[in-house]
Amino acid sequence: MRPTAVPLLLATLLTATALSACGSDSGSDPDTVKISFKQSTDNSIKVMDTYLADIKEQFEKANPGKRVELVPIKAPDSEYYTKLQQMLRSPKTAPDLVYEDTFLINSDITSGYLKPLDPYLAKWDDWSQFIDTAKEAAQAEDGKTYGVPDGTDTRGLWFDKAIFKKAGLPADWQPANWADILDAARAIKAKVPGVIPMNIYTGKPAGEAATMQGFEMLLYGTASGANESPLYDPASKKWITGSQGFKDSLEFVETVFKEKLGPDVSDALDPNIATRVRGEFLPEGKLGINLDGSWLPQDWLEGSGHEWPEWSQKLGLAYMPTQTGQAPSKVSMSGGWTWAIPSKASNPDLAFDFIRTMQTKENAQKWYIANSGISVRTDVAEDPEYVKAQPGIKFFTDLVASTHYRPAYPAYPKVSTAIQEAMEGVTTGDSSVEEAAKNYDEELKTATDNQVIEK
Repeated sequence: MRPTAVPLLLATLLTATALSACGSDSGSDPDTVKISFKQSTDNSIKVMDTYLADIKEQFEKANPGKRVELVPIKAPDSEYYTKLQQMLRSPKTAPDLVYEDTFLINSDITSGYLKPLDPYLAKWDDWSQFIDTAKEAAQAEDGKTYGVPDGTDTRGLWFDKAIFKKAGLPADWQPANWADILDAARAIKAKVPGVIPMNIYTGKPAGEAATMQGFEMLLYGTASGANESPLYDPASKKWITGSQGFKDSLEFVETVFKEKLGPDVSDALDPNIATRVRGEFLPEGKLGINLDGSWLPQDWLEGSGHEWPEWSQKLGLAYMPTQTGQAPSKVSMSGGWTWAIPSKASNPDLAFDFIRTMQTKENAQKWYIANSGISVRTDVAEDPEYVKAQPGIKFFTDLVASTHYRPAYPAYPKVSTAIQEAMEGVTTGDSSVEEAAKNYDEELKTATDNQVIEK
């Protein structure tokens, strides 16, 4: 069986589950708002479930006679997207409100799956509290807004202080360039046997985590990444091929796995690698350096199932440096999720009323803290209670000044998959850097209808 057959089969099965979960009579009750969201595949992680249950209770109390039906979709990211898109195609299966990743929203907008929210936003005072970059993440090329962001995120380096001490590395470690990161991983490998020196997400099983937490954190720190986007040229509206930065980023990934500085390849290509990193490798002291996102502590909070209250004493934080330490010296990527109303929703007005309930200052702040998210509301970001809510929030919020956003145009999901394939090739050793980069360039032409430019 070809490697892609299993994901395809899973997607098909998941689609069937999604359609039955939503029910054939979706939207038949004008007093019921149906809400679909991504449920964690880790049964112990109930952050979103708990939050939405609270909002449901608030909404139903404030709106007598109205009812909220939560329709969780339990799946890894890539499979969640497949299920969601299947549901959005028909009024029989489309929920009234859906949780959309900013990387996919433009694709769904172009497909006609989502409803523009501008008429609602124009009458909503709280919209003025949202920062412009967050608003832009949910805008389409037609200038209309199709989602309300519920936070953003940034990325950096997490490291285990005890492992660093054994390796002779400093507790206040801050690498100045990529070479410093690799040297630290090599020191861990040499002096602390039995642990994984570093983790970088890679390959198709990791999905967008490989693209964004892994590759783009490298690419946007290359010399060719000094501009706003080394993936997409906004002046020509074309995708970039042939860049040295792309090859250098692949070479970094290749080095990690060729020198056995990362997880075993079988573990690195496990679809559940991110869950294992958060729930096993880091809490159990098995991982030295982890290139990852600001949201990790949500798994370690009280009631999460993976409580780890001492994480802030055990782990250190460092920003991701640029390739050679060149200006601006640090790099981060930001994304986030939005709440969107399907074009085929039966109760769109009720759905936006639910958004308004979720996005009061108090409820938004509650969500950012519970989700270890970064505020996209100025009133919350300025609140001292938010800043001191948990360790790490200030560090990751400060990275917003150095962050980049993906060129999340309709072709981006296919571009992302092509990046993952290139990464996987150098991770397994099946492709050289040159071969993987060349294959990416060819895939890019197909994915973007040949809208490419060589840099």
